[in-house]
Amino acid sequence: MPTTTNVSAGKPKVAGAVYRAPAGTALPTDASTALAAAFVDMGYISEDGVTNSNSPETEKIHAWGGQVVLVVSSEKPDTFQLTFIESLNPNVLKTAYGEGNVTVDDNAGTITVTANAEALTEHVYVIDMAMRDGALKRIVIPNGALSELGDIVYKDDEAVGYEMTLDCLPDASGNTHYEYIKLAT
Repeated sequence: MPTTTNVSAGKPKVAGAVYRAPAGTALPTDASTALAAAFVDMGYISEDGVTNSNSPETEKIHAWGGQVVLVVSSEKPDTFQLTFIESLNPNVLKTAYGEGNVTVDDNAGTITVTANAEALTEHVYVIDMAMRDGALKRIVIPNGALSELGDIVYKDDEAVGYEMTLDCLPDASGNTHYEYIKLAT
């Protein structure tokens, strides 16, 4: 029987919601264990939240006469789209431009960004959410590659944002992402 207690919204956890670590970092395997020290906080995400596109693309095979007789899967892309709005956060800038293209000098209080065509490396991403009645949800992307960086708009009436699309590449087990939920007790 349907129950409204299974309906939930996904809100960011107060302590942070999106984290990034170098490829090969040990993956969390539940919704609540503390993340390894290699994970860095990516800061605030825009009010649009996180969108996961995970729909298979198919091709219909027709018999003579037009009747559909077979549907075959041609691909199943798995992507996450989100907009980072902490434009002064070095972790966001390193995600957008590459680790070697962002230099932080804490003593001088400066950040230098170099834009070029160097290939970006894959990272591990974790998205933590607070659900209804204290439930927790964690999405783990073991192999995320930045595939799109949206236009960066500088206006006096909105936050500078880095809209990114992360392609989830398969891990050694063929999985593109994992979802863990810890129900409230």
